[in-house]
Amino acid sequence: MSNFIVSARKYRPNSFDTVVGQTSITSILQKSIESNQLAQSYLFCGPRGVGKTTCARIFAKEINKFNNNADLVDFSFNIFELDAASNNSVEDIRNLTDQVRIPPQVGKYKVYIIDEVHMLSQSAFNAFLKTLEEPPAHAKFILATTEKHKIIPTILSRCQIFDFKRIGDDDIVEYLNFVAKEEKIEVDEESLRLIAQKSDGAMRDSLSLFDRLCNWSERSLLYKRVVKLLNILDYDYYFKITEKLLIQDFFEVLSIFNEILENGYDSQDFIIGLAKHFRDLLVAKDTKTVMLLEMGADLQQRYLSHSQEFSINFLLTSLNISNDADINYNKSSDQRLLVELMLLKMSSLNEISDKKKTSINNKKVLNEEVEDEKDTQKIVKKEDSVLDKQANIAKVNINLDVRKKPSTILINSNQQNNDNSEKNQEKEQVLEDSDFTELEMRDIWIKLIEYFKVSGKSNISLALEIHAPKLLPDNIIHLLLSNSAQLEMILEEKHVILDYLRKNLKNKNIEITTAISKNLQQKNPYTNKDKFNKMVESNKHLEVLKRKLSLDTDF
Repeated sequence: MSNFIVSARKYRPNSFDTVVGQTSITSILQKSIESNQLAQSYLFCGPRGVGKTTCARIFAKEINKFNNNADLVDFSFNIFELDAASNNSVEDIRNLTDQVRIPPQVGKYKVYIIDEVHMLSQSAFNAFLKTLEEPPAHAKFILATTEKHKIIPTILSRCQIFDFKRIGDDDIVEYLNFVAKEEKIEVDEESLRLIAQKSDGAMRDSLSLFDRLCNWSERSLLYKRVVKLLNILDYDYYFKITEKLLIQDFFEVLSIFNEILENGYDSQDFIIGLAKHFRDLLVAKDTKTVMLLEMGADLQQRYLSHSQEFSINFLLTSLNISNDADINYNKSSDQRLLVELMLLKMSSLNEISDKKKTSINNKKVLNEEVEDEKDTQKIVKKEDSVLDKQANIAKVNINLDVRKKPSTILINSNQQNNDNSEKNQEKEQVLEDSDFTELEMRDIWIKLIEYFKVSGKSNISLALEIHAPKLLPDNIIHLLLSNSAQLEMILEEKHVILDYLRKNLKNKNIEITTAISKNLQQKNPYTNKDKFNKMVESNKHLEVLKRKLSLDTDF
């Protein structure tokens, strides 16, 4: 029985041509080898599993092979790999410096690959600086890291930096398809694309996931089985939900969500998946952005047809709602209710948009009616002017009946104006005498406090804020104050307060009554004078001390 080798090791690229998804970097490295323009040190940085160490090994092998023109010679003795996570002290760097001085026995270069270089300590970095800046001609350094920002600037300035990017889903799918053919495993494109999306652009992660799924699924990777094994929500769920949201069938949406939870899926994963679904629908709305959909041709066509049923405004608002739900998910004490509220908001979006449309149509109708009224007024004015001209021309033979005609028009217009004014007065009376609740009165009271704060009258706003008003019968608002100073301030601004309340509560019969509470007055002295008198009551010697020392009081 042969030993099993994981795919990440078995199918590791051994030349620049077989490296996946890093064409720009591999082409530069090849050109530098061919032109013999090699730097003393390189820094390969980027996410995990994208080929940093692989490219470092290939580069180390190629520079010796190219300079010696010998394919059969083994140059592995010229390549040294160090793990900076376990060799991060100054002593380890000293040992490395001692090794660097010794020239290679075979080949032209000794290459030192230091992986996870950001794990070196600060003192180790400083000890490494001089060697990195002026190494021997036969020494080359390749540093690899996933966290470039942790490396000190003096190291960065001494290296040629190559930023490795995440590998695209299409490249991962193509390579996994190649591995599946080599291993004689039955696969389909959708299952491989799911693996690529789950690995987040890391080839090593996708190969590890591929191995794990092959063990579980008896060498057959089909979409339905992969979805079940990876515990991923199927696209069909999202399409069902969006179809029900479109027709505002909230109860059916809730039952689908309940089915998702019963199948063991996480509700936050559902929120993230639904947000991505809305994003894909938005992208599919235009042919210019269809290329951004990372999926198979059949599924892409399904998104294209389904997206035409939604408005851009609906999709954007749904994206915002799902994003807010994702942000607040961990803060919520009832996470299921949070998701259900999210779905309820989405299902009511079409209803809101319909109301907006009807209001816009009503406004258009009103505008048309106003324009018609203006046109009729213009016609009446023209008729009046024509009649006046005829009257001026025929002054001698004016008939009493003819004179009365324009007057009747004026009378009618005056009557119309009077009717309109009476209607306006009735409307004003309705507005001015409208009823209000204590809750509405308190809301306006808060706005009144803000009004005085903005006006710079902080003492009045403080007095209004401390003492809550009470609504009595006959539209009387009663305010109980602490002291006479507050009473004086309120009485000075009483007309302002009354005007504000009458205007905002739309009732001209509002009145304010004020009184001083004896209990509050005893408990809380307000002015400096009240405070001093309170102190004198408890200690009579203060008054004597004030007289003897001839102290002035500023109140």
